[in-house]
Amino acid sequence: MSQDTRGNTRTIVITGGNSGLGYGCAQALLGSNNGSWHVVIASRDADRAQTAVDALVAGAAAGHTVEAMVLDLASLASVRSFVAELTERLATGALPPLHALVCNAGVQMGTTLAKTADGFEATFGVNHLGHFALVNGLLPVLKAPSRVVVVSSGTHDPALELGPPPAWNDPRALAQGQLGPAAAKLNALMTGQARYCTSKLANVYFTYALARRLPAGVTANAFDPGMMLGTALGRSLPAPLRFASERIFPRITWLLRRTITDNINTAQESGRALAWVVTAPELVGATGKYFDLRQEKRTSEESYDAARAEQLWNDSLALTGVAATR
Repeated sequence: MSQDTRGNTRTIVITGGNSGLGYGCAQALLGSNNGSWHVVIASRDADRAQTAVDALVAGAAAGHTVEAMVLDLASLASVRSFVAELTERLATGALPPLHALVCNAGVQMGTTLAKTADGFEATFGVNHLGHFALVNGLLPVLKAPSRVVVVSSGTHDPALELGPPPAWNDPRALAQGQLGPAAAKLNALMTGQARYCTSKLANVYFTYALARRLPAGVTANAFDPGMMLGTALGRSLPAPLRFASERIFPRITWLLRRTITDNINTAQESGRALAWVVTAPELVGATGKYFDLRQEKRTSEESYDAARAEQLWNDSLALTGVAATR
């Protein structure tokens, strides 16, 4: 993208914006009449990201633009490279000023104990540590007014009974795949689910700790998209569950809404709500909040443990090698 001359245009970065919730959010932003947005689809797969960009361009309203940049949250080297490139382009005016960073990408590893390029357990490494490094690397360019939105999940709250409860542990142990005592009797599949739920609790801790550190005019909020069907999040689940998640459940959404929970949404529905949290003028100044779609809600009781949040912040600094800039 060449030197921006569109005046009021601002940049929004969406991690994992090539599919699912992130794509739905990008669609909503690029089709809106609320501001003029340049959307950066940050994805580890350059080909899939470009395919998504091509489709988004075709449906974009006048005044909006979109591009792809490579970012692999499972590699701290890739995060550093992305931060350096984005920072340089913002500094030279090759990108419009940064309005928002949407920490959306995530993985759910099923029964697999996978590791990132840096040796961290993949669920915690991607869902928390990769985004932690990304946000901290971009703090110098997050100037007022700007927003950070972290995609969490209702699965972080055991009271909602959406899966096994989070099994919190020392963050350095979580980074190695070692869950706390709550996971001691779980089978391999439920252990994988517990890792996901625990990473979503980490997202809430991170959001609250970040909000306490940001200067006036820069906000941090968490977002719960509800249960979404037909996305790629379950790509590492066992084959029968993956088939049901991708092919069967999306066809019977009406039945699942009646029998399980009415908070079941398409990626487009949740994406529109996420775009609202990212851009709504009425949310200027709102920070340290948790939005279930468009409704502000309290999070789980344990999510308000400030000592845990601070330990997670400090251990994450050490694990990622990020210098504390604020």
